[in-house]
Amino acid sequence: MFGEDDLEEIKPIFLEESYEGLDVMESGLLGLDIGDVDLDAINNIFRAAHSIKGGAATFGFNAVSEFTHGLETLLDQVRAGERVVTPDAVAVLLASVDCLREMLDAIRDDAEIDDAKRAEVSARIEEMLGSDDGKVGSEPAEQSVRQASPAEEADGPQTYLIVYRPNTEILKTGNDPVHIIRELSKLGELSVEADASQLPAYENLDPTDCHLSWTMTLESDCEIEAIREVFDWVEDVADIQITCLSGEAPAEDTADEPAEEAEAEPEAETDKVEASGEQDEKQPQLRVVPDAPERRKTDRRKDDRRGGGSPESSSIRVDIGKIDALLNLVGELVITQSALNRFRKDFNEHDLEELRDGLVQLERNTRELQESAMQVRMLPIKVTFSRFPRLVHDLSQQLGKKIQLNVSGENTELDKTVLEKIGDPLVHLIRNSVDHGIESTEDRVAAGKSETGTVNLSAYHEAGNIVIEVADDGGGLNKATLYRFGKHAF
Repeated sequence: MFGEDDLEEIKPIFLEESYEGLDVMESGLLGLDIGDVDLDAINNIFRAAHSIKGGAATFGFNAVSEFTHGLETLLDQVRAGERVVTPDAVAVLLASVDCLREMLDAIRDDAEIDDAKRAEVSARIEEMLGSDDGKVGSEPAEQSVRQASPAEEADGPQTYLIVYRPNTEILKTGNDPVHIIRELSKLGELSVEADASQLPAYENLDPTDCHLSWTMTLESDCEIEAIREVFDWVEDVADIQITCLSGEAPAEDTADEPAEEAEAEPEAETDKVEASGEQDEKQPQLRVVPDAPERRKTDRRKDDRRGGGSPESSSIRVDIGKIDALLNLVGELVITQSALNRFRKDFNEHDLEELRDGLVQLERNTRELQESAMQVRMLPIKVTFSRFPRLVHDLSQQLGKKIQLNVSGENTELDKTVLEKIGDPLVHLIRNSVDHGIESTEDRVAAGKSETGTVNLSAYHEAGNIVIEVADDGGGLNKATLYRFGKHAF
């Protein structure tokens, strides 16, 4: 499917996408209400897992895609209203996220995947799927949004009509329509008809543009979901229609808005682009990936959330407004340079004042350009804060305490290098608050407090500085103990 050189070029982008997907899954799982089903949250988690599975299968990381299959099945049962959220289910899903993260770390580091850990978590998933824990009975619950297509209900081979109209720019994103056709042919008997009606005249033809579309008929015993997975990597850069021609009532599917997810599609879902593509309407951003060729950068739709990923990522996401400001300053610098350039050949004492003004303008442009360039490295502190909800969740489970983490100031920006360095100290502070600051449930009730302790993590500007504060409503410091310690120490 991909040569070794191609894989090495694309692997950093795949890993970055996958790490973000894991953060979306983890955040969503931590926010689930036990015993209830938030369809929007479940669909977000499912889509993140599905994207990781599709990307892993496309790039040949079969261990990841096979492991994610069982995870998808469990999530799909919740989506279909066949299972409610239980503490055990959340624990298994979070363990799956951890396992996937370790597998991605191994791929990143060219190390061996821990098959024992993968088998252990897979067994837990299979045990959960085979148990009645959380099942709501044979009748689907009211929150179910998934309806089986005729292809899923009917027996025997099905006939599908597939219309594939790629965007003109698809070749520039590194996607080859021929690869899609080749993958479809593996599912059954495929007939293909190309539509070349949109081809321009030869003298106007750009070989990097795609002007073809295809109408295909596939006879296969696969489910329609298997066909959707083939198009998963290009669903945002093509118009795709899949229609089941078998059965009494043909079921049509558009890959851009799968029928099973249409009702639960969040209104505020955002589009993010990498080096080129459509801008996010809410908060345009640009990803900068060093040493990754433009032709390999793929537009992908995902939740607008930046997670920790690898400890020191080689890529950053930059607000497109910062890039525009940088380009504007470069333009002003070029204009100033052109104005000063004329003095090289024709200069006399009457031009001295104009030259002085030009040099002042050049100094101003240079200083503003430097400041703007430094802003490119600034990232919101939520890059670091995103790891702490899971930390507090796990610690509260281990210690048998009820703890709520409140986070504020997530959009406060810090330099990327600083963000990478402050993570471990903040982990230490939060662990201290949870472990030593927050009292046990019994002690809190006896003291007239709420059973649930609170840890506040905040970031804000103050007097030209960035202040990061960790506070809790626990028992506080024992002044008598501190006094005795200080007296003996000094």
